[in-house]
Parts: sequence; C-alpha cells; structure tokens
Amino acid sequence: MGIDLKGEVTQKRDQNVNEYINKVLSLIEKDSITEEDAKWITEETVEGFREHVNPGFLSYRKTVTKDGQFAAVEWSDNGSCFKDVNGKEYIDCLGGFGIYNVGHRNPKVVKAVTDQLKRQALHSQDLLDPLRAMLAKILGEITPGDLKYAFFTNSGTESVEAALKLAKMYSERTTFISTTRSFHGKSLGSLSGTAKGMFRKPFLPLIPGFRHVPFGDIDMMRKTFETCSLVGEDVAAVILEPIQGEGGIILPPENYLKQVRELCDKFGALLIFDEVQTGMGRTGKMFAADLYDVVPDILCLAKAFGGGVMPAGAIVAKEDVFKSWFSNPFMHTTTFGGNPLACAAAIATISVLLEEKLPERAEEVGEYFLKELKDAAKGHEEKVLEIRGQGLMIGIEFHQDEIGYEVSKGMFDRGILVAGTLINSKTIRIEPALTIRYEEVDTVVRSFKEVLSQVKA
Repeated sequence: MGIDLKGEVTQKRDQNVNEYINKVLSLIEKDSITEEDAKWITEETVEGFREHVNPGFLSYRKTVTKDGQFAAVEWSDNGSCFKDVNGKEYIDCLGGFGIYNVGHRNPKVVKAVTDQLKRQALHSQDLLDPLRAMLAKILGEITPGDLKYAFFTNSGTESVEAALKLAKMYSERTTFISTTRSFHGKSLGSLSGTAKGMFRKPFLPLIPGFRHVPFGDIDMMRKTFETCSLVGEDVAAVILEPIQGEGGIILPPENYLKQVRELCDKFGALLIFDEVQTGMGRTGKMFAADLYDVVPDILCLAKAFGGGVMPAGAIVAKEDVFKSWFSNPFMHTTTFGGNPLACAAAIATISVLLEEKLPERAEEVGEYFLKELKDAAKGHEEKVLEIRGQGLMIGIEFHQDEIGYEVSKGMFDRGILVAGTLINSKTIRIEPALTIRYEEVDTVVRSFKEVLSQVKA
C-alpha cells in the first residue's frame, strides 16, 4: 500500500488553517484583549495586507510606519469614536466616508439587526419578505415629492447602476450627462459617470453615451442638452450629487439644481440625485433634495442607510419611471439587496434619525463646527484656501496636497481621524456622526488649530 503524501500534506494544511481560524474566532469572542493579543493582531494584519490583501494599502495608510513595525489597527467602536487594538481612542471625523450618521454601533440599530438575526438572516428569494415591503413603504413616505417605489442594493455603486439601468429602460435613450469632479462609484456603469481620469483610464472604453460638464455651470449644461438633441442623441438622464462629496465638498450655486430640473423637464430627461453621501440627514435635512427644494425622478441611497451596522442601499423612483420594471421584476436583481438584516438596520436607522431629530442637529452642530474651524484657520491663509460645508458635511481645502496630508496625519496623532476626498486630494473632509457632542467638536477644532500652526506652507 502506497503512502498518500499529497493527502497528508493537505490534511496538515487544513489542520493548520483551522487552528488559525479558531484563534481568530476566539479573539472575536473576547470582550477585551491582552497586550499580547494586540501585538499578534497587529503583526497578522500588516502581514495579511502585505501578502494577501494589497501591499499598496500599507504605503497609503498614514497609520503605518515605513518599516511596517507599527500600525494602528482598529478593533472596536462606539458613539462618535473607535479604538485601536492598543486601546487608543479616536474621534471619528471621517465616518467611514459618511457611514456613521446615527453613530457607531447605535444601540437601536444593533438591536433591530440582532433581533432579526435570531429569527432569520436572509430571505428565500421566493416567498415575499415582509421587511422589504415595510421599508419601501417608509421610504415612499419620507422621500421628497412623489417618489414611491424602492429597489434595494448593497452599496452606493450598486444604487447608481440600478438608477442608470432604470433610466435606460424608461426611455430607451442612451445619453447621460454627469459633471466634472463627480464621484458615483467604480463599477463599469457608475464609473462612466465618475469624473476622475485616474480611476477611468485603465478601464476605457466605459459605457458609451456619457458626457461630463462642469458642475455648477448651467449654461454648459443647457448647451449640452441642445447639442445632444440636435444630433439625435437625446439625453436619458442627468446624474448629480446635490453636494459633491469626493469632489471636495462642493456646494451648488444658487438655483443651479432647480435650473437642472427645469432643463430635464424641457428635454424629457430624468434627473437622478446621487445622495449616497448627502442622504440620511447629513446636510441638515433628511435628503439634500429637501434642502434645495428639488424632486428628482430617481434618488440613490447607501452608506449611512444601513446605520453603520449593515451594508445597505436603495433607489427610490417615481411610479411612472419605475413601472418599466413592473412587467418583469427580474430585469434587474441582486441576491443580497433588501435582505432582512439590512432592512431591519435601515428601518431602525430612519427611526433614530426621526426620533432624535438628527438632521436638525446636523444643521445646528454643523453651523457651529464650520464657524469654529474658520476661526481656527485665521492667520493661516497661506495654507488654507477655503473651509466650506453644509450641515455635518465639511471640507477644508488647502493650497497643496502635501499640507492636507500633514494636517491629516498631525490630527491622527492627536486622536482625530480625518482624510482627503478621492477626487480632490487637497481637501480633507469632516464627516462625523450626527450625534457628535459639542465637547468633541471643540477637541477637533483645538487639534486642528495646533496642527495648522506647526505645519509649514
């Protein structure tokens, strides 16, 4: 009888892997970890990123030293803050790019997800799942104007993909207008709407029919509509962020969004608002569409929609638009979109936003935050170009990328997490939980002032 060496090697490998898994699971189970645990977790995290995730992240993250011996590895979170494995606490002003509107691990959201998990995690895909119906009804009530029907997704880029496909089915037109400095995601369809060349070039050609015009330039928008009409390439839809997030927290000129709405109506095009970052109370209203008194035909949501607990997104559309999918609801589907856990999280999130009046709080605290940051920047005009924002969506733009990076790193060393925006790296964002306390705001401002005085222009 021969010796099955290959089988023995496989068996040994599987045994080692399972031992490693059990160690990881035991750490997850722990309420608190030891110094030795923290050291092992840090080493494994850095090695795992280097060897199995993407080593590029190690050079990108300001939390990792050049030799890789030290890295800040996050481990727990609560309220407006999170802690690393060594127990250091950070005030989170990045907010996972706008995820934690109701705070980190909001108790009501966590409870809703946990309660649902005890009963059923995912749906059958065949029977009717109740929470999807209930969440869709809630969205129909709270979204602007006559937005009515909802389709659920797992992320912002999926929401944009769904919106683009719905717009195509509605009119069979294939031309879309997006704007410069926009960010709509990185899947092929949403990337076609995104503006940054660095993200686009390696994947060209993208979805045909996209035109980009300067954000805020209504004359160029009008000329593009007219030109497309003249050459027989009528516009299916305009896709816009009401306030550009990754573009650097860029606010629209006065009446711009209303004028875009009027152009869409005139030329028979749909208006898509990408509120993945501006939605769920961030700007001082539940949706930025409310802020500017404009009703889109399709509204895209994600990020904070899942309450910082579950990945969740949605599009909400007018009945006349959405009915393109009535005859065949399988024309666009997603296995996990609208799953019971995500719906439970979204329902609880909306409850917290309404009960605690967090959109109104975002407006109030945001005004205070913005004023204090501007005061802190006085005397540093050679470093800071502009501080702008709406609600708790604030951008600090520097004259150079390097200054923004040094300020971000200096604030991180003081226990404040901020980061640059993806399209405009000269701008760092301030997007904390809408529950952030005034004392925490003061700590952030004080740290910003200290760091700014030490950074060289």
